Amino acid sequence: MSIRTRLFLAAVGAVAVAVVAMTAGFNLLLARSLSHNASDLARTRATAQLAVLRPTAHGLEAGDAPDEAAGDFWVFSRGKTLRAPQAPQAVDQAARNLAGGGRRFLDLDNADVRLYATPAVIEGRRLGTVVAGVSLAPYEQTRRTALLGSLALALLLLLVVALAARWVLAAAFRPVERMTREAADWSEHRLDRRFELGEPHDELTRLAATLDSLLNRIGASLRREQRFSAELSHELRTPVARIVAEADLALRRERSGPEYRAALEVVLRNAREVASTMEALVAAAQQEAGLAQGTTDAYEAAAKAAELCEPAAAERGVTLEVERPGKPLHVGVDRELAVRTLQPVVENAIRYGRGCVRLSLDPGSKLVAFIVEDDGPGVEASERERIFDPGLRGTAARNGAGDGAGLGLSLARRLARAASGDVEALPSQNGGRFAVRLPKA
Repeated sequence: MSIRTRLFLAAVGAVAVAVVAMTAGFNLLLARSLSHNASDLARTRATAQLAVLRPTAHGLEAGDAPDEAAGDFWVFSRGKTLRAPQAPQAVDQAARNLAGGGRRFLDLDNADVRLYATPAVIEGRRLGTVVAGVSLAPYEQTRRTALLGSLALALLLLLVVALAARWVLAAAFRPVERMTREAADWSEHRLDRRFELGEPHDELTRLAATLDSLLNRIGASLRREQRFSAELSHELRTPVARIVAEADLALRRERSGPEYRAALEVVLRNAREVASTMEALVAAAQQEAGLAQGTTDAYEAAAKAAELCEPAAAERGVTLEVERPGKPLHVGVDRELAVRTLQPVVENAIRYGRGCVRLSLDPGSKLVAFIVEDDGPGVEASERERIFDPGLRGTAARNGAGDGAGLGLSLARRLARAASGDVEALPSQNGGRFAVRLPKA
């Protein structure tokens, strides 16, 4: 069953229980009240008759019946019946059986009559008994009428409550059903749509805000996946193509051992580039998804990046220097991400530097800047942004000053921006100069 059906049944059930309890209580109280009224009436009639009795030498004299004693009553004195109404034999016999006893009531269910007997005591002497009778038929009729009326009212009330509950629940759940349909449609076709009901102030607007937040997270996740897939395809296209081309070239004809070794070295170098690219893209995706968190010492990250780049520096005969800052600096990313962000920039400087690459730290107000400088040809002013496009290489590379696929700087900027930082080429008169900025811890 749906929530609306369960709420409807719960509301109707609760009202039904309450109505049944109230109806039963009302009828019980009414029956008790009617019974008390009948008893009071019988007692009143008997008392009124007692008031007109007169003592005689032989017992009692009934006298005239007062208005209050109108109805069926019997007067007995010393075994004689002084007054008796026209009553069924069973009632008359029951009244005679009450003579001589104490005060008591007797209900005759078959005749719908209640009898009340009270001793006639005058001047301290018991001279007889008065028995008053009251017909219970009017009271029973009143009780039955009240029972039928209360049941009809209860059923009517239950019907009204059921209709009202159904209408209210339908009206309450109609916006929820509409939102559910819209959310299902948006999740399949239009992830950019939102409910936008404003500041949450009730259950419905809070639900809308929650669904908006959920759709935002789903949309962001899908966009990250799409961008990750697109960038992975774009970044890996060149090195994979080079691996395929080199392997195909090596297999076209028989070659000597040194030639095969040279081909395998090219393949290995490009395979490592593919692995590094994949690791960098995964790290960026994790950082954007909030999975990569932590802090690290900025100098230790710079030293580690320099250590990883030492083999390339030694191969090209480039000196790599890391300047220790005057005081400890910490960045708000984990060490692995900081190293992966710095490494492509340092490798780029080694690739184009002629003899020296220097890595220093510049503390800022919110961002720590890693300054990477080399003594190479530098970057032209018109290319300071273009060199960060994937696969694009600057004038220096085209003039033969360095090799590479043009992916390192774009990956470095991608990683830095994923961590709320940036990578940029700075103007310089003495070679290349780059700043890798990461948030300060």
